[in-house]
Amino acid sequence: MAMNTPSRRSLLSTGLGLAGLAGLAGLAALPALAQDKFPSRPITLVVPFPPGGSVDIMARQYSEPLSRALGVPVIVENRAGAGGSVGALYVARAKPDGYTLVVSSQSSHLANPLTQPKVGYDAVKDFENIAILGRQPNALVVHSSLPFKTFKEFIDYAKKNPGKLNYGSGGVGSMGQLNVEMLKVSTGVFTTHIPYRGGTPLITGVLANEVQFILDNLVIMLPHIQAGKVRALAVAADQRLPQLPDVPTLAEVGYPELNLTSWTGLAAPAGTPEAVVQTLYKAVRQVATSPAMIANLKDRGVIPPEEMAPAAFEKMMADRLVKFGAVVKRAGITAE
Repeated sequence: MAMNTPSRRSLLSTGLGLAGLAGLAGLAALPALAQDKFPSRPITLVVPFPPGGSVDIMARQYSEPLSRALGVPVIVENRAGAGGSVGALYVARAKPDGYTLVVSSQSSHLANPLTQPKVGYDAVKDFENIAILGRQPNALVVHSSLPFKTFKEFIDYAKKNPGKLNYGSGGVGSMGQLNVEMLKVSTGVFTTHIPYRGGTPLITGVLANEVQFILDNLVIMLPHIQAGKVRALAVAADQRLPQLPDVPTLAEVGYPELNLTSWTGLAAPAGTPEAVVQTLYKAVRQVATSPAMIANLKDRGVIPPEEMAPAAFEKMMADRLVKFGAVVKRAGITAE
């Protein structure tokens, strides 16, 4: 029978030190106890959203090249429900062997744990958070008929006309709401939230001027910005984007605390062996740094992921849970 290698988190929780780790490494080298080579059968990428959304698209961009890198089929499976919580919970409870993974996002692994009282999982403790697949810039987007052309003009108008601007999001407790609530804390403006049931109705509402602005994923609005139907006043990104070279970053307009990109990542159930986590991490980095993937991501308005080891990825997530947790508490946000 193959021996399962402990995960990084389980070793730490049992207090096993470096000497113990070295001992386990020695045992693993013995032929009689050697672990089966990973991977040796198909891997399932669970997308906790319906087909066609940004997370689903990212999963399908990575599945084929990951299959080539790992030498086994990588199959995308959609398990939608509760804003991503159903699929995330399914993976959290799956066998921790590296064969069932979730394509994580700030919706499933940040907004939901903060706003859904009975979400059923901890975004850090119940997963081995492996790697970032891509970063999505957020953008403050307004309807093109509105008079303000700059971020400063927008803020000045909102301050002089409290409650007259409505903002939209993909639902109560969504990242679109959390982003704007953080904007309100930073700028002191008052605006009214109009929640929609998902991204597609939100886009329709923005284009119809039912809501005057959003601070959400740029990818969903980029074609409409380029068509002149809506206007981007600022982007959350490390630097200006080649698709929108005249649009400043939120740091440039004086709000660096809002200059946070969204992310899509890859996670496994907690307890997945460290060797398996590292194999998956290296495969993701191999794919993410390939010229074809870099070009593909940039064409879609996605920032190719920087090198971030699993421990650093997990720390970034933990830091954001604290940052946005304060926003959720202040605004009293509870998802429906």
